Amino acid sequence: MRIVLISGIVFVHIPFDTDSSPFHGAYGLFDWLRVFLRDSLFRVGVPCLSAISGYLLFRHGSTSLDYGKTVRRKAKTVLLPFLLWNSVFFLFVLILQNRGIGDGYIPNLTSASPRMLATLLFAVEGTPIDLPLYFLRDLFVCILLSPLLAMLIRRYPLPTLVCLLLLAALPVSLGIVLRNSILFSFSFGIYLSLHRIDLTIIDRYAVPVASAFLILAVLLASACYMTGPELPAWLEFSRDLMVLAGIPGFWALSAILIKSRLARRLAETGSLSFWIFCAHYPLLFCLFVLWNRSGEDLYPVFYLLAAAITLTVLPLTNGLARSALPSFYNLLTGSRMRPSAGVLTANGRQTTSE
Repeated sequence: MRIVLISGIVFVHIPFDTDSSPFHGAYGLFDWLRVFLRDSLFRVGVPCLSAISGYLLFRHGSTSLDYGKTVRRKAKTVLLPFLLWNSVFFLFVLILQNRGIGDGYIPNLTSASPRMLATLLFAVEGTPIDLPLYFLRDLFVCILLSPLLAMLIRRYPLPTLVCLLLLAALPVSLGIVLRNSILFSFSFGIYLSLHRIDLTIIDRYAVPVASAFLILAVLLASACYMTGPELPAWLEFSRDLMVLAGIPGFWALSAILIKSRLARRLAETGSLSFWIFCAHYPLLFCLFVLWNRSGEDLYPVFYLLAAAITLTVLPLTNGLARSALPSFYNLLTGSRMRPSAGVLTANGRQTTSE
């Protein structure tokens, strides 16, 4: 599921400006497809990934969790990669902006306040400069809160999940996470793990469940396309609730995809998915800067090229970095170079630590 979700997140972050917004409808069906991938189908990518993390963290039960050891391990596998990738991109953007390149795409670092710089560098009050890495920041906060969340899920599962779901859907800032939805999805993963919910049951109904999810995604994308970019409150709420359909929906899709030889090979790529997650936004930023300096204005060409280049170059650079600089690569990927032995599920899936 991870490699599919993270590849999908690439499409969520392909940049565009006001003139190339999909909601203008300048390219018809192509623009609708962009909305479908960005605002509907792969919008559930991060919630699904956080649910997987919550599930795996407590797969051996809450009593076996060594909190101190877990926090130290996650500082190495989650927090350190966040700091390394974000800091390198921060310095890269600073160098470009000092030379007058890249202005307008990312906040100007040379004139930013210390408070803004702290946020862009460490995600103190908002998203970091490498935007997708907010997930790693919020995931580490969830890990710090995991004993409390596990206790609430074990004793009061339904009230806890309902409250967290409402917090995810309502525009209320808690001040501890940047996206409230991660608290719900991470806790939902804990619920599935602690209460020993057999997710392989979905495999029997993979086709109808996956079909229903895709139909729902099409309907949501159509509604967003017709009403965007400023969505009405009811549609914002509906999009936030897509996580509920996304978790079983993507599980069902993975049950179908894993039957192919290509999917089984992708499932064994280990650290590649993490590399793509951390590196895709800086690469897309560079491609967009180059595209705008080229003077070309046919946006569909850029969109297709950006997706193709990103999903081709990053696997290549992943392999090169892994071979040439294994120690540094291990730091950048949070010691994921050697996937740990996992639990083999009934349908042949293997789960490993995040």
